[in-house]
Amino acid sequence: MSGNIFVFTGDGKGKTTAAIGMALRAAGHGKKVVIIQFLKKGMYGEIKALKEMENIEIYQFGKKEFVFEPDEEDFELARNALEFAKTKLHEKPFMLILDEVNIALFMGLLSIDDIVSLLENRRDTHIVLTGRNAPQKLIDLADVVTEMKKVKHYYDTGKEAESGLEY
Repeated sequence: MSGNIFVFTGDGKGKTTAAIGMALRAAGHGKKVVIIQFLKKGMYGEIKALKEMENIEIYQFGKKEFVFEPDEEDFELARNALEFAKTKLHEKPFMLILDEVNIALFMGLLSIDDIVSLLENRRDTHIVLTGRNAPQKLIDLADVVTEMKKVKHYYDTGKEAESGLEY
């Protein structure tokens, strides 16, 4: 049996939140979950809560600021995250979440072949891939694909992000 591949993509809110919900469910059953965040660094509310939980490990590979134009450090951090994911996969966790990996692919920080290779080596580990702009190749390989579609968001009215809701 091979682990399932889940993709959460789209321009709507909730991709990381859905993945974290899956992590909580698995941890509640005593299963080990590893979360690797690409292009993210910060002590968000979910990070604070997850660090307190047994069976969940979370690692961040990003800079504090949002990346619009990647520089060499962003490429290096993405490569480091991918290599770390390979190492963690060898530990055979129940679930491996690659948060924002789709954005890293979209920005050209990683190659799709590297991610496909990781997926091919998953054995029984379930892998969750999040982020906008999921490549068609990942969608085709996935067992479950959910597209979050923005219908309305208060950002559009100029309202700022609020702790506890956005971070």
